[in-house]
Amino acid sequence: MKIATILLNYNSSDDCKKCIGYLLQQQGVQQEIIVVDNCSRDEEKRAIELFCKEKSITFIANSTNRGYNAGNNVGLRYAAEQGYEYALIANPDMEFPQPDYIDKLLQPMIDDKEIVVCGSDIVTPEGVHQNPKKRGKDYLNNYFKLLTGLLNRKKGDNPEWIEPHTESKTCRCLNGCCFAIRINFIQEIGFFDEGTFLYGEEPILGAQVEEAKKKMFYNANTYAVHDHKKCNENSRSFCLGHWRNSMIHNLYKYSKMPIYKKLIAHLNIELYFLILKVSYILKGIK
Repeated sequence: MKIATILLNYNSSDDCKKCIGYLLQQQGVQQEIIVVDNCSRDEEKRAIELFCKEKSITFIANSTNRGYNAGNNVGLRYAAEQGYEYALIANPDMEFPQPDYIDKLLQPMIDDKEIVVCGSDIVTPEGVHQNPKKRGKDYLNNYFKLLTGLLNRKKGDNPEWIEPHTESKTCRCLNGCCFAIRINFIQEIGFFDEGTFLYGEEPILGAQVEEAKKKMFYNANTYAVHDHKKCNENSRSFCLGHWRNSMIHNLYKYSKMPIYKKLIAHLNIELYFLILKVSYILKGIK
């Protein structure tokens, strides 16, 4: 089975090199690794470009950083032009201890042509599971839960936004850090929605799969490790701003609620992020 594996690099050359090391050990698939540099700092870009040249890995440099979806679309369009049927989207901070990870991940898609997106069990180094993600049908109720969630956050075990991870099943949302996608599907929907810069891509993709009447699938028979680093570019307010914008974009473009409910939900989002910003100010977090 042939697959294009796309890594979107942004000032993360060390993580990217480590991830490629895991990918080069994958067995049972013919793989082209494609590194898309999303306008990293010069020294970071040079480091990963040289590494790709040494390893005979496809390297594509973006002249501007237009965000996660737009950056990955560059790699996906290249993969489509090369005639690939599948692509693996992976963050540079992913690790793949299983040498047959990709082969196992793709099997449900090979067996069922209606499955257009497939993800695996994702665990952190601490053992916290990150798939499959919840995405409720009641948008308004979900947005009201934002505020109550500020008062009832769990610590330690798997977060509330994760469904049971032990059984394979169709699902409504997968973690965007690592998943396989069918190329003809991504072409049909016009590639990833570039209306978001960062965060919130997962529920949007889930909505697109449902609108196309296709399947998203969680494959519990394989796993990868997500050694996630918290947002450290610019500031926490930078991250919150993009998260807010993505939620509002998702609300107005993909929810089926009447406009008055969307306006109520929008107000709830604004209150949520206002409270977060104030709490960060009080804690001295920039």
